[in-house]
Amino acid sequence: MSVNKVILLGNVGKDPDVRYLDNHVCVANLTLATTERGYTAQNGTQVPDRTEWHNLVFWRGLAETVEKYVHKGDKLYVEGNIRSRSYDDQNGMKRYVTEIYVDSMEMLSSRQNRPEQPQAPVSAPAQPESGRSDIPF
Repeated sequence: MSVNKVILLGNVGKDPDVRYLDNHVCVANLTLATTERGYTAQNGTQVPDRTEWHNLVFWRGLAETVEKYVHKGDKLYVEGNIRSRSYDDQNGMKRYVTEIYVDSMEMLSSRQNRPEQPQAPVSAPAQPESGRSDIPF
């Protein structure tokens, strides 16, 4: 048995990058920052805050929700799974990317600027394992 489950609570680093593929499937990408608070060790050493940046990928209806309601600085709670991939850049160098494919999301930011924002958690249907022609890379 194995488990691939990611849970993150953080702040959106930039407005989402939303695209529609040829078959009208929506995909949204954004970065999410999670920060571990710094502290002072017993010997007086200062340990600074540590921020980790995560690449999030949203598909279909969940991506459309992100397009409408999620903005830079918003606080999000997301659940999904981690995926890694590689590609060759323009110079022929092999590059590696780690992404979180989001299955569900809760928007935790204040609603005063977005009165239309849905109140319930939003979930996406499971990704099909075959027929992956809608993947943007």
